[in-house]
Amino acid sequence: MYRLVVNSPSASAAAAAANTLLKSRTASAITGSPKKSLLSALRHTTIRTTSTSSTSSSATTSTTASVNKPTIAEPKQYSTAAHAAEPFLNGSSSTYVEEMYNSWLQDPSSVHASWDAFFRQTYGGAQPGEAYQRPPNLATPEPNTLPLSAFGAGGALVPSGAPGALGSPSDKVIDDHLAVQAIIRSYQIRGHNIADLDPLGIASADLDDSTPTELVYKSYSFEEKDMDRVFKLPATTFIGGGEKQLTLREILNRLENAYCRSIGAEFMFINSLEQCNWIRQKLEPPKSMEFDTETKRLILARLTRAFSLEAFLAKKWSSEKRFGLEGCEILIPAMKQIIDKSTEYGVESVIMGMPHRGRLNVLANVCRKPLEQIFSQFAALEAADDGSGDVKYHLGTYIERLNRVTNKNIRLAVVANPSHLEAVDPVVQGKTRAEQFYRGDNEGKKVMSMLLHGDAAFCGQGIVFETFHLSDLPDYTTHGTVHIVVNNQIGFTTDPRHSRSSPYCTDVARVVNAPIFHVNADDPEAVIHVCNIAAEWRATFHKDVVIDLVCYRRNGHNEIDEPMFTQPLMYRKIRSMKNALEKYAGKLSAAGVVSQEEIKDVKEKYERILEDGYVGSQKVTNIKYKDWLDSPWSGFFEGKDPMKVSPTGVHEETLTHIGKRFSSPPPNAAEFQIHKGLERILKSRMEMVESRTVDWALGEAMAFGSLLKEGIHVRLSGQDVERGTFSHRHHVLHHQKVDKATYRPLCNLYPDQAPYTVCNSSLSEFGVLGFELGYSMTNPNALVLWEAQFGDFSNTAQCIIDQFISSGQSKWVRQTGLVMLLPHGMEGMGPEHSSARLERFLQMCSDDPDVMPSFDGDIAVRQLQEINWIVAYLTTPANVFHVLRRQIALPFRKPLIIMTPKSLLRHPEARSSFDDMKPGTEFQRIIPDPTAPATARKLILCTGKVYYDLKKARAERGLENEIAITRVEQISPFPYDVLKEEVNKYANAQLTWVQEEHKNSGAWCYVQPRMRTLFPERETKYAGRHVSASTATGSKHMHLKEQSQLYEEAFA
Repeated sequence: MYRLVVNSPSASAAAAAANTLLKSRTASAITGSPKKSLLSALRHTTIRTTSTSSTSSSATTSTTASVNKPTIAEPKQYSTAAHAAEPFLNGSSSTYVEEMYNSWLQDPSSVHASWDAFFRQTYGGAQPGEAYQRPPNLATPEPNTLPLSAFGAGGALVPSGAPGALGSPSDKVIDDHLAVQAIIRSYQIRGHNIADLDPLGIASADLDDSTPTELVYKSYSFEEKDMDRVFKLPATTFIGGGEKQLTLREILNRLENAYCRSIGAEFMFINSLEQCNWIRQKLEPPKSMEFDTETKRLILARLTRAFSLEAFLAKKWSSEKRFGLEGCEILIPAMKQIIDKSTEYGVESVIMGMPHRGRLNVLANVCRKPLEQIFSQFAALEAADDGSGDVKYHLGTYIERLNRVTNKNIRLAVVANPSHLEAVDPVVQGKTRAEQFYRGDNEGKKVMSMLLHGDAAFCGQGIVFETFHLSDLPDYTTHGTVHIVVNNQIGFTTDPRHSRSSPYCTDVARVVNAPIFHVNADDPEAVIHVCNIAAEWRATFHKDVVIDLVCYRRNGHNEIDEPMFTQPLMYRKIRSMKNALEKYAGKLSAAGVVSQEEIKDVKEKYERILEDGYVGSQKVTNIKYKDWLDSPWSGFFEGKDPMKVSPTGVHEETLTHIGKRFSSPPPNAAEFQIHKGLERILKSRMEMVESRTVDWALGEAMAFGSLLKEGIHVRLSGQDVERGTFSHRHHVLHHQKVDKATYRPLCNLYPDQAPYTVCNSSLSEFGVLGFELGYSMTNPNALVLWEAQFGDFSNTAQCIIDQFISSGQSKWVRQTGLVMLLPHGMEGMGPEHSSARLERFLQMCSDDPDVMPSFDGDIAVRQLQEINWIVAYLTTPANVFHVLRRQIALPFRKPLIIMTPKSLLRHPEARSSFDDMKPGTEFQRIIPDPTAPATARKLILCTGKVYYDLKKARAERGLENEIAITRVEQISPFPYDVLKEEVNKYANAQLTWVQEEHKNSGAWCYVQPRMRTLFPERETKYAGRHVSASTATGSKHMHLKEQSQLYEEAFA
């Protein structure tokens, strides 16, 4: 048996020969001499034959032979050796061809399909070499490849199944197909650059009016005559729908529809093929953006409500600032659509953060806040509860309601926000993460966050970048946030060309591979389509997504601002054009979706609702700040004595158990290899536990552990907190030879303990502190702590400290028990590693320095209840233990600011006994001098680390009987009662406040007026460093000199 092997670059010599043979054979049917014609037609044919055996493959030999001198192999030879070559027309091959041809003439179905195709092609007039057709390849074609059968003569692409699909493609055809692939990819990458995004039609959203050359088909050597050529579609596009090949004209048309109409998609930078293909499938298929009649009517109704509310507010309060949504009313249907779709995917709670623009509309139409409460904010009514309140467009809310579209319950929270745009972003993320944690929602399927932004703030505020970089960190991720940018194309009065260097305001989102959908806000259906994609993206991939609503601002920055001063051309255009509602209503009416009467009925119905709400608001006599609470703590305050603090002491058995667990290596210590230095640290800790003594790290760990035992979740976050900046904490032990193998002692104290989270954060203060604040707002029965790497760095988060933590309860009736741990102390480490700016925290305390509080009842608790936050600078581990436990023991919540030590972490005297932490003990607001006599000539009052310096210097000078040193542990609220009792013991002593900080820093400016109020007839002098613009000197010599002068002044 022989196998014919084709050996030709262009359909093979054999195929050419057979084709010639067939033509001659066809002619011979007429002339009557088939054999002669057959043989003469195949003279001088070059052929290669291969012999094969049933048992093994034989060698292949190529020869060139003439039919005049044929070499014919024996037909019945079964040797495994190579056969001698034979010409094609001699021996069995020519006979075989003849037999096949004769059989085909009698019955085409009697031969193999390949011979049938060959003979038919020849009958059809195929030239030599063109009738041969390879057998089909049964293997799955590789991506972006075409079988040769797809090409006809000359290499042109032939539609599947059409005659003439043979031959090799020419270089031009290959180049043209590659060019088509390049065009498709160019549209996917840069189609957004020429999309119709600006509803005003006067600018490009990317600040560039040019068209990228790669989007011009003539740049690829195509001409108009090529527009109707058919091209195979690559696997990287879905524009074909069910079609596999399209004309170039149709390819370009569909790409334009997908990427260059009202939606401009940026996603090709994402480094996941699965995710890119997913987005392509949502955007590219024909008719992917078609909606049914009911959906269109729903969009219209929601858009009507958004417009009507803004018009109603403008009519009733024309001279009031409200930061309305005019120009981007589509935001309301967009948000509602995202909530609807997310609810379908299982979301039960949505936490939102937004700037002031459009807030009232969101509260009314998205959250369905009672209109009476919203309208009453425009009246100058007295508040029925305590607090300073905030302007109406900063307020938050919390609503539980039924989603009428999905018929599922949904919880909606809008977090209160100051005018510091974007500052609320990390707060929302922290609150979302906390809700997910308490619900056990480890994949973010039940709780999600939605953040609204302005275009100028989104690209201009660094906190946006910090928040994005938390999005995929294990202990900070919220498993995907939907970001919506209300892109007014202006920032107050600043043109985008002067407010950003990037093409789009959304480019910051590219750092986390978030897809970005720019959409013309005057095309409601395009907006809703993008919202559907965004909601499904978040549900599918649990990653961030950005919707850029390119719109405009119909009024100025606020309703009484004149925008024509700075943007005359833009506002001339705005005032001459129809709004989005008029355009969409007209479109639906023309299409027969709704009638003019229905449009009018929807509008009038909602206007009646607004009027009823207005009438109701006129009956409101006072406002209640609690109606605007964004984080209610259901049941927390009920049934509690507001003046009773639970005990903070703990039984010694508990202290010993926690101490030993915290001081022990992992249970499988033989397998888990820890660092040799840690072995020494653990051994030292165990020795302290056995001697009933604790240092700073042990005192903190015992506070955490005892709370965990009581079912209180503890979360410690910040830069390097797992080990501790000063290598003192070591809450996470690392295997020295196995990557990612860790052991957390405080997570393994008790089988039924609460969860303990300790997590190193990104190198961010603003973002992470805001995140932990949001986390602490969610549940009062948790101890949430943020530690700065050095206290000096906390001022990077000053916005969170000023706008949220210090004033949050006063403005928004929102409590939090957040703890800030700020390493502080003058130790010669320079101006950036010395001061947590204690004076700033004290300056923001809300107690009056000129008013002496009443000493009746429990003044300590009453002071805590009335203050906005607590500031402490502690000197003993026992006080650290008690003050942390007191955060949970209080019947209310207040932020706690602690100046934490550096050198005291290992100071041999900064130790406490178990006796100071047992039941019956409590936090000491001041610590009196235990040894100084009442006859001492001077009483030094101080706080923090300087106490140990003063104590040592006093001993060196032998002044123990002359100088008394009392420590003020809790600086604010000021401990008037206990301090008065202590000072009165030293009736003849000179009072001196000593601090290591400069005079214009530290606690002196806070302490001085309060001491004057407490002791109007006794002067309190100051001893310490003189005023300075810098927090500390960078010279070690100068530091020691200043320290020496401090001692001289203190003991003088």
